Amino acid sequence: MNNFTIGRYLAVNSFIHKLDPRLKLIINLIIIVTVFFTNYFISLLIILVPIVIAYLVATKSFYGLIKLMKMPLLVAFILYFVNIYTMKINLTAADAQSDAVSNPNRMDYIWLVFYKKSNEEWFGFTYPQIARTLALMLRIYIMILTTTILVITTKPIMLTKAIEDLLWPLKFLFIPTHIIATIISIALRFIPTLLEEAQRIVKAQASRGIDFKNGKLKEKAKSLTTLIIPLFVTSFAKAEDLANAMETRGYDPYAKRTKYRHLVWNWRDYLIFLFVILIVIFIIISQIDSLNILPKWYIATFSNF
Repeated sequence: MNNFTIGRYLAVNSFIHKLDPRLKLIINLIIIVTVFFTNYFISLLIILVPIVIAYLVATKSFYGLIKLMKMPLLVAFILYFVNIYTMKINLTAADAQSDAVSNPNRMDYIWLVFYKKSNEEWFGFTYPQIARTLALMLRIYIMILTTTILVITTKPIMLTKAIEDLLWPLKFLFIPTHIIATIISIALRFIPTLLEEAQRIVKAQASRGIDFKNGKLKEKAKSLTTLIIPLFVTSFAKAEDLANAMETRGYDPYAKRTKYRHLVWNWRDYLIFLFVILIVIFIIISQIDSLNILPKWYIATFSNF
């Protein structure tokens, strides 16, 4: 099971697979909003831990967690060096020497001052830089992870059904929600297909002597065109094949439809929904400073982005 493609439905009889697709979609949206609402590392970890457990239950694969970490780590690496040169430390030389590694309670706590621009402006490794970088990395990772869980545990047709059911109020505005749901589900379904196609093209071009990893930047840019152009051609070809297949099967997006599947929540769905709501309530309460209910070690993980 370690070889499954991230982004493609994984046929496993797990607890997460049995949940209502509408519930999984709602939870996905709630989590994405909540991770940008909270300002504390501990709150992000409280959100992350159940998601990691859900991923392991659904996939039985620990390797996928590491694989999904690549993009957040790359973003964090770039952002951190940007923060070094954009977040200035307004301290004098004496303050820098006295507070360098002595006062961790200050929000401008300096770990290393390495460049002096003037007598009052310093660049260095500070707590706000590290906090903001790690916070953004965790937020991106949580969003990727929860969206991956949604896609790999929900069949495309059920995901379409869930999107259509949640968009039903738009029908009163004469908006074709079923068409929107179909477009979204097809787009999500094409992501793993394009990834596999890109890997196939890379291997085919490598067998012809094209090196995507080594060489100068100009050479890499030229070799990249040998990947992008065939990928675009293949994508349009697959889209045309899909359109022809839907047309031959008599698909009419504006035809009146009856519902074959009726989704109903069971005890699992209510239990998970209650658990998520309790976490969200706790996150909201933790953001209200006037209540003053958080311990000092919790407040010390402040990471406002």
